[in-house]
Amino acid sequence: MKCFHYFKDKSNRSQRSEPILKNTSSLNNSSSVSAAERVIKSSGSTSSPRGIPEMYEEKAVNLRVFTYSELKQATNDFSRLLKIGEGGFGSVYKGTIKPVAGKGEGIEVAIKQLNRDGFQGHKQWVAEVQFLGVVEHSNLVKLIGYCAVDGERGIQRLLVYEFMPNKSLEDHLFSKAYTTLSWPKRLQIVLGAAQGLAYLHEELEVQVIFRDFKASNVLLDEDFMPKLSDFGLAREGPTGEHTHVSTEVMGTFGYAAPDYIETGHLTSKSDVWSFGVVLYEMLTGRRSLERNRPKSEQQLLEWIKRYPADSKKFGMIMDPRLETKYSLTAAQKIAKLADSCLVKSAKNRPLMSQVVESLKQIIQVSGEGSPFSKKIEFTDCEEVELADKQKNQGVSDSAKRRIAHLAKLSEHVGGISKRGFMLMQRAKVT
Repeated sequence: MKCFHYFKDKSNRSQRSEPILKNTSSLNNSSSVSAAERVIKSSGSTSSPRGIPEMYEEKAVNLRVFTYSELKQATNDFSRLLKIGEGGFGSVYKGTIKPVAGKGEGIEVAIKQLNRDGFQGHKQWVAEVQFLGVVEHSNLVKLIGYCAVDGERGIQRLLVYEFMPNKSLEDHLFSKAYTTLSWPKRLQIVLGAAQGLAYLHEELEVQVIFRDFKASNVLLDEDFMPKLSDFGLAREGPTGEHTHVSTEVMGTFGYAAPDYIETGHLTSKSDVWSFGVVLYEMLTGRRSLERNRPKSEQQLLEWIKRYPADSKKFGMIMDPRLETKYSLTAAQKIAKLADSCLVKSAKNRPLMSQVVESLKQIIQVSGEGSPFSKKIEFTDCEEVELADKQKNQGVSDSAKRRIAHLAKLSEHVGGISKRGFMLMQRAKVT
């Protein structure tokens, strides 16, 4: 995808502004996986698939447009007591907004505020509005609205999401402040995350590559159902006869696929590699990189090679906090699935839809019925409760105004260096 073109809006600055998606040209350097690897639900020409901006315009998702004062009030003037996260983008606060009609109980939300000196910047803010304005799936976080204010005191860029009370998969796997994440919940979470990626890769009119899949970007709702979040680095996938998107290497060290790091060639199989890393994190309870461990154990993918899935030593990699409350047979099959995601040749990695089916089969064989049924009986005869279940899933004038306004908002990025848009550290070859 070409960069957004930014230009100055010489009209008076508004205290309330709406983002608009500038219609950028198709990815000249982007490409598509084979037809067998893509499921395109389109009534238009397959030779000229629409891009995200066009899809956004057609869908005209009714995102709410908030004033800065509304969000300031919702967060008690962005109180530090309500801060629930911080990163390259800026800070995330828990807030309460009024319903659309203004009547009824307040709605809990997460409000992400752009740090004007941050690494992600306006470009990624626009990307979030683009992609989350188009996608709609039970395993993707919902964007409720945004705030874009250009005033005398500077610019304000905020995003308002549904609130995810159970934080992230990262928190529950690696923080001792939380109770141990049970085996059934782990299965539920990785399956839901896989379904979210499969939707992005294969079920939209245009392929979307997430590009920064990791445990911290898998948020958990009140029922521990996973939802992928943070689309700031997402890219449209390849189209036509091309095989990849050529792009500057971005992502998180320890999760980025080596072929992407070496060549800058981005494909959906880059996400598949990252998913394989998270599968091993789920099994072991270890991060992809832990510098506080002995040198031979610091890199997760190197350490697990000493304990192949078929070996008698395999059980030694399992998260000790699980004790014996898991199915060893299922864990071995998941490790083999992770290995298939982590093969060196990208083209030999499975599609995410194949990963989804494999996970379903592993869960089915390990227990009885769906992973979302009340009980799963594992091969070692343990029986655990699992009450969590999956949740179900003409252009308006306001949409046109928003589409027109994104281009105008672009002016603020013109003088900022390209690296100023990076949310995460650049991946490096080790």
